[in-house]
Amino acid sequence: MTPITPDLLRAHPLPQHHDGQDKDGRGRVLVIAGSVEVPGAALLSAVAALRAGAGKLQIATCRSVAPHLGLAVPESLVLGLQETEAGGIAPEAAPRLQHAASRADAVLLGPGMMDPPATRALTAALLHGLDGPPLVLDAGALDGLRAQRDALHRHAGRVVLTPHTGEMANLLDVPREEVEADKFAAARHVAAILQCVVVMKGGETEVVTPQGEAWRFGGGTVGLATSGSGDTLAGVITGLLARGAPPVWAAIWGVYLHGEAGARLVRRDGGVGFLARELLAEIPGLMARAGETASDHLL
Repeated sequence: MTPITPDLLRAHPLPQHHDGQDKDGRGRVLVIAGSVEVPGAALLSAVAALRAGAGKLQIATCRSVAPHLGLAVPESLVLGLQETEAGGIAPEAAPRLQHAASRADAVLLGPGMMDPPATRALTAALLHGLDGPPLVLDAGALDGLRAQRDALHRHAGRVVLTPHTGEMANLLDVPREEVEADKFAAARHVAAILQCVVVMKGGETEVVTPQGEAWRFGGGTVGLATSGSGDTLAGVITGLLARGAPPVWAAIWGVYLHGEAGARLVRRDGGVGFLARELLAEIPGLMARAGETASDHLL
C-alpha cells in the first residue's frame, strides 16, 4: 500500500486557480445533510468544502433548520426541504435536489441525516435520478447501499464512500469485529463490488479504488476521534472534487489534509479536547504548504 506523503501529493497537485478567475471557476458544491436533531453536521461539512477551496456553496436541509443554517453559514445559499415526522429530509425532496445537483460540480449526501428509512429512500432516488456530478456518500447515505449496486454502477468512477468501521460492517452485514480485523480487505471488497473509491476511516485510513489500488495515511491522531470529525473530512473531499480533482486524488488529499489538521492541533493544544470545527481553519494553510515542503510532518 502506498503511503500518503507530501512527496506523493506534490506529484499529483490539486487544480490551480488564478487571479481573475471567478467563483464559478473554483466549483459549486451542493451539501445535502442535516436533520432536526443534528443540523450541525450540515454546517461542518459545508464550511469544510469552502475551506478546501470550492467557490460556491449550497446547503439542502430540513425546512425547520434551514434559516438557522443560513445565518450560521452566510456564505451559502440554503434550501429548506420537506421533512419527515422524525425530523429528517423527506424522500419527496428528490426532484428538487436533482435539479439543484444538475448545477453543481460535486454533491455530498449523508452527514447528520437521522431518519434511516427516509435517508435510504432519498439516497436511492438520487442515485437513480442524478446524472453527472461526482458524489460523496457519508454517514446516513451509506446505509442500504448494497441494494443500490446497479444504481452505483451508473456512477462508476464518480463516487467516494467514507465509512468508519461500524458503517462498513453495516454495509457488508458482518460483525464490526470482522471489519476491524482486516479493514483493508473490507474496503477493497466494497470498492470492487460497488465500483466506488472507498475511504476506510480509522487510526490508519486507507483509500482504495475499484481496481484495487490502495494508499494509506498513518498520521491520524486520537484527537480526530470526536463528534463531527467525519463530517469535516467528507466536506473537504467534496470541495476538492468541485475544484476538479479526480475522485481518488480528492480522497487522498482530503485524508491527508484532515489528518494533518488534527496533528497540528495536537501539537498546539494536546492530544484530545479540540473540536471538529477547529480543524476547518487549518485546511487552507495546509493545502498551500503541502506542495512546498519535503517534510512528512508540516510545522
